[in-house]
Amino acid sequence: MNTSPRPKRILLIEDEHGLVVTLTDRLLGEGYSVDSAPDGVRGEKLAREGTWDIIILDVMLPHKGGLEVCRDLRGDGIATPILMLTARGEVYDRVVGLKLGADDYLTKPFEMIELLARIESLLRRPALAPNVPGCLTQYRFGSVEVDFRTMTVRRADETPVELSAREFQLLRYFIEHRGEVLSREIILNGVWGYDAMPNTRTIDTHVTWLRQKIEENPRHPQYILTVYGVGYRFAG
Repeated sequence: MNTSPRPKRILLIEDEHGLVVTLTDRLLGEGYSVDSAPDGVRGEKLAREGTWDIIILDVMLPHKGGLEVCRDLRGDGIATPILMLTARGEVYDRVVGLKLGADDYLTKPFEMIELLARIESLLRRPALAPNVPGCLTQYRFGSVEVDFRTMTVRRADETPVELSAREFQLLRYFIEHRGEVLSREIILNGVWGYDAMPNTRTIDTHVTWLRQKIEENPRHPQYILTVYGVGYRFAG
């Protein structure tokens, strides 16, 4: 009986044929299973129909752009890690992609070794909604209620709070470590992974975005508190 684990499945949504061939060959050589789609419409269809471990999504795609695909997948609760490919210098695309729920990005042209490192980092990240007995499934602080099973956040009046996948993961990490003083390095390792490429300034950016969505007054936060010279503490 074959008990070897199944290869990790990667969906590559990219319209540059040469890049698709190159990436597919290398990823297959690294032991991954790879399927591809040449445009946003077909890519989104595959993303919804299949079970994937990672989606590599180009921003510039025919028929439907990568940012729209990312937005719609996250809007429907699909939490598969998304690594976006952006053109050099397109800071706007990177920022918008992260806000819409992308987990990481890579700027073209890139080295294959960096792509592989980012894939490995995403595969090691904690699951967003664990189904393990005893795990926290719901949590409420102030007027905010978090449901970890459905990855939804709502206020007491049932108004939804729209979080990106990374923001949700960060919020969950804070909740699971509530009361603890967490350095930026600890948060980076716990949420992004030990070999993550972002630097600690990434933490501050995501904390700012998260505060804007869950705090009554983001300038004077009640829950995600800054511990000056160290990092943050969740007081919910």
